[in-house]
Amino acid sequence: MNTIQTITPFLWFDDEAETAVRFYTAIFNNSKILNVNYYGEAGYEHHGKVAGTVMTVAFELEGQPFTALNGGPIFKFNESISFQVNCESQANVDYYWEKLSEGGNDSAQQCGWLKDKFGLSWQIIPRTLADMLNDSDAKKSQRVMQAMLSMKKLNIKTLTQAYKGLSQ
Repeated sequence: MNTIQTITPFLWFDDEAETAVRFYTAIFNNSKILNVNYYGEAGYEHHGKVAGTVMTVAFELEGQPFTALNGGPIFKFNESISFQVNCESQANVDYYWEKLSEGGNDSAQQCGWLKDKFGLSWQIIPRTLADMLNDSDAKKSQRVMQAMLSMKKLNIKTLTQAYKGLSQ
């Protein structure tokens, strides 16, 4: 059975859609801008955007399609929506944490969450975390949870030590 991608995250920006897309596509491999559409004369009374300014940008991050819209200051991002980046190593965690938090607010959130300079929330998560949290040994998973709750950027070595019951 062939599956067709039918769900595309749609991100609403004030005026920064193209700038944000260029920021994101520079960070993630296998990423590209697919198409840029511009506002025309029609609808100015509704959108208030000058003809010729960027309206939408279609793009991919790691093969996942997205659309970014310059829709004005009506809506802002909040933590109820975030994008999870699953990382294979601490080097990956460090890379995505550094790049996505660049220029953002300095108040990193807890448990691997950060907010980028456009206000979009990201979860930078080591792939091994799910296995440790889902372990059938509740003591192991609870130690990992406790360790994770004390972190902003996640540290695989510390999480693994907690999982194994080793003192920090």
